[in-house]
Amino acid sequence: MKRLTIQTDRNRQVIDITDQVQGYITKETKLCSVFVAHTTCAITTADLDPGTDLDLLDAVWEMIPKLNYRHPHDPSHVPAHLASSIIGPQVTVPVEDGKLVLGTWQRIILVELDGPRERQLFVSL
Repeated sequence: MKRLTIQTDRNRQVIDITDQVQGYITKETKLCSVFVAHTTCAITTADLDPGTDLDLLDAVWEMIPKLNYRHPHDPSHVPAHLASSIIGPQVTVPVEDGKLVLGTWQRIILVELDGPRERQLFVSL
């Protein structure tokens, strides 16, 4: 397992981590799993044409209801926890001939929902 540290610089943002993950792949690799060890960010894949990162953030945020949350630590963090659960903490991508098997425009992304923060990701091959 490899560890990848990402420093986010905004409260909400999408960061393309495809190249960093590809850097861990070897000719022997058949499958790659990326897991983020946090509850206020997520991992998924997406098309990153200009503006689609903001579309993703806006769409996910709109799915979160505006309620009076009861989170004992800090209720203002609940929307980020919920959005993170909706997107998920992990993505698994097949590998062929030493390359991640992704669609033409598909990228592996970290979705920051409560930054800026330092995020720890684990890459299993």
